Amino acid sequence: MSDYPPVARRMWHQLEPLHATLYFAPEARQVASDLGFDVASRWPSYFAWRTAPLGAAGPELVAATYYSFSPRMIARYVPGIWTTADPAKVLDARLVAVDRTLTALIGDRLTTAQLVEAARLARQAAENAGTAARPLAAANRDLPWPDSPHLVLWQAATVLREHRGDGHLAALLTCGLDPCEALVSFAAIGAAPAAGFAGRGWSAQEWTDARHRLAARGWIAPDGSATDRAHKEREEIERMTDRLAAAPWRALGHSRAERLAQLLQPVLSAVFEAGYLPRHSTLGIGAVKVGYP
Repeated sequence: MSDYPPVARRMWHQLEPLHATLYFAPEARQVASDLGFDVASRWPSYFAWRTAPLGAAGPELVAATYYSFSPRMIARYVPGIWTTADPAKVLDARLVAVDRTLTALIGDRLTTAQLVEAARLARQAAENAGTAARPLAAANRDLPWPDSPHLVLWQAATVLREHRGDGHLAALLTCGLDPCEALVSFAAIGAAPAAGFAGRGWSAQEWTDARHRLAARGWIAPDGSATDRAHKEREEIERMTDRLAAAPWRALGHSRAERLAQLLQPVLSAVFEAGYLPRHSTLGIGAVKVGYP
C-alpha cells in the first residue's frame, strides 16, 4: 500500500494543469463574460465555476471548503455571484467553457481512441475516490458524467483534484495550521512567492500576526526564513496529502495509472505551450510545486 502515495503525487502533477485551464483560458473567460460576470478580475468566475457543484453556497460554506481565502474576500463575491447566474446555469456554462478550451488546446494531439481511453481511466480513478469528509470532491462526483470523452476527462480530473485538495485540508488541520498560517508557511519554505497569495484577501496585519504565531511555534526564524522544523512539518503535510490521495490510484493500479500518464503527455504539452497558467500553484494548496515550465 505504501507505494501508491508517490503515484498520487505524480498524477496530481499530471491532472492539475488540465483542471486549471478553466480558470485561465481565454475561451472560459469569454463564456464567463457572456454569463454576465466581470472578467476584469478572475475571481468572480473562479468562485462561480468552482463553487457551483455545491449549489447556491453562502460565504461561510465557501470559506470552510476553500480554507485559505480570507472570509472577507469571499464575502465580496459570495453569494452575489448567484444573482449574476444561478448554479445550474453556471454548471452548464462550465462545460461549454471546458469544451471550447480543450477543443482549442488539444486539437488533433490525441486520436479519438486515445482520448476515449484516457477518459475511461481517469473516470475509473475518480469513481474510486472516497468522498467521506471531502465536500468539494463529493459535490463534483454528484454531477452527471458528460457524454464527450474530453469533458469526461476534465470532470474526472476535477473530482481527483478536489479529492486531493479536501485531503490536504485535513492534513493542515492535523498539523494545526489555520488558513492564513497555511499560506505563510507555504511561502516561507519557498514553495510559492508571498505576493502570489495577495489575492486570497488577508491583510498585511493578519499576515504578520500569522508569522508571529508560527515564530512562536518554532517555524519562522528571527530573519523571517523558515526553520528546519517548518520544512520538515510542511513535507510531512505533503506526504500525508499523498497518502490521503492514494486510494483512487491504488484502485486503478500501477500499469493503468502509468498508461493514463502517458496519454496525458500531449495534453500537458498543449496546456503548457498555451502559456496562461501560473508558474506556481496558488489555485489550491496541495503540493510543494506544480512544476509548470
